[in-house]
Amino acid sequence: MTEWVMKPKRYVPDLRQLGALCDGNYQRLNKLRQLEVDGKPVCEFELHRENQYLGRVRIAVIQEARFTETLLLEQVHNSGRWLNNPQMTVRVYHDAAMAEVISCYRDRRIAPVNDYPNRFMHHPDEKVQVNGFLADWLDYCLRFGHLPMEHAAWSAGEGVD
Repeated sequence: MTEWVMKPKRYVPDLRQLGALCDGNYQRLNKLRQLEVDGKPVCEFELHRENQYLGRVRIAVIQEARFTETLLLEQVHNSGRWLNNPQMTVRVYHDAAMAEVISCYRDRRIAPVNDYPNRFMHHPDEKVQVNGFLADWLDYCLRFGHLPMEHAAWSAGEGVD
């Protein structure tokens, strides 16, 4: 008897899920980018939970065009030795109100679908997972992000009689 071997189904990306993640990431990024000091946007903020320092995050504009811009988001410092500092390049589409991760760490380009297994051991849905991570990271930044002390509206000793 011959054995029938079934080929695994090829992964088909869920465009609704990816679109929803990109829409949400655009909204989260807009909230973070509204932090201003003296009318200028703040490109760096600290993460604190109560009195515990968790790290510092930087947002830099790499490229600007009429309807898009490319941002570099990176955590430049963290409080734990076991944590990797995330670093992502994000393309922001203002006309579509979407933000999508286009590169992560050393990966120059994130393919929408990967064959599995592959040489780099990327998941078939790597693009969705990376955009999901960005959503979680931005939520974390919105929850625990604070302006660094050098941008504080008042300094110690000011207003004390």
